[in-house]
Amino acid sequence: MKRIIKLIIPVFILGIIYGMPGFIYGQNEVNDEIKQLNQQIQDKKDRIQKMQDQQQVYENIIRQKQKEKANLANQLAILENRLAKAELDIESVKIEIDRVNLEIKKVNLEIEDKNNQINRQKEHLATVLQLMQKQDQKSALEIILLNASLTDFINQVRYLGDINKEVGKSLDTLKEYKKQLEDQGVILADNMKELTKYNQQLENNKLNLADEQNNKTYLLEQTRSSEKEYQRLLNLAKQEQAQAAADIVSLEKTVRAKIEKIQGKALEFNDAGFIWPVTKNTVVAYFHDPDYPFRYIFEHPAVDIRAAQGTTIRAAASGYVAQAKDAGMGYSYIMIIHGNGLATVYGHVSKIYVTNDEYVVQGQTIGLSGGLPGTAGAGRLTTGPHLHFEVRLNGIPVDPMEYLP
Repeated sequence: MKRIIKLIIPVFILGIIYGMPGFIYGQNEVNDEIKQLNQQIQDKKDRIQKMQDQQQVYENIIRQKQKEKANLANQLAILENRLAKAELDIESVKIEIDRVNLEIKKVNLEIEDKNNQINRQKEHLATVLQLMQKQDQKSALEIILLNASLTDFINQVRYLGDINKEVGKSLDTLKEYKKQLEDQGVILADNMKELTKYNQQLENNKLNLADEQNNKTYLLEQTRSSEKEYQRLLNLAKQEQAQAAADIVSLEKTVRAKIEKIQGKALEFNDAGFIWPVTKNTVVAYFHDPDYPFRYIFEHPAVDIRAAQGTTIRAAASGYVAQAKDAGMGYSYIMIIHGNGLATVYGHVSKIYVTNDEYVVQGQTIGLSGGLPGTAGAGRLTTGPHLHFEVRLNGIPVDPMEYLP
């Protein structure tokens, strides 16, 4: 009977760790909490999907209105739908942030649970090793003498073999738990990056909303809800842009010829590519952007980079200033001639720090950004604070994103 008890006790110790009611209860509690979190995450995803459907409705209305005749009613309709979309964008991102926070909570819970399982498995393995150590301390002769029959001896040897198998199994389980823990860590890091991205997107969307509100207010103030006044402003804006485009083309040819005559050769482009003229930020309108609000006036020949009013503008590459035009309350800009047929234009400038024919080096401060409706250098019908940045190749506008790092 003593020998039977001696065999049963180790088996009982090995199995009790996974048979404890507390362990089972704790595991079920964790699983229930994870299930609840998964349901909350799914609810957030469903709400986001509904918002995305509504956002698409606003996008379709905006595109349709942009195709229609340019009049005050259409422009106000575009602005109102852009406002509604901007507000929805903010709400959508807030829900995305809630969703990611739930994902992070779930992963942290899974990591905690996995650590607990690892600790339990370590305890289990320690118990097995202690039992093995006790058995190893006995010699083969002692084992034979302790067992009354050959059958008992064979059973004892089999039992030791089972213990060895249990050690290998425990080690494999630990390795698997460790890998799962590392995988959860990667998911958690990705979720944290996603959360940072959405927080930045939320700030950008808040700025978009403020810009759209300012645009609508400014348009109403300038036109006093008069279609006649709106058409007059529209014509002035067209003339202003057409004149600026013509001046840029003409001046570039003149300045290049002048530089070549002085130097006896064409201007060389020695810089290691372009740099961002303002701190790299959200691009609010792309080159030939189909959603550009004033596309009916002209194709957008630049990228509009979000920049707070008065942001420092730096030369994207070294070169000669071909034009530093201060147009007062009109459209002010700076044009710099570079080598290899390249030129850059910086529009909606609120302050200019360089003069015509001045040589500037890459990164040098050349002025301050503008674009806020009704301010110096912004021009008419501007879309809010930003830098209008053009890259021209042999006088023809090309996509700046192909040149920016």
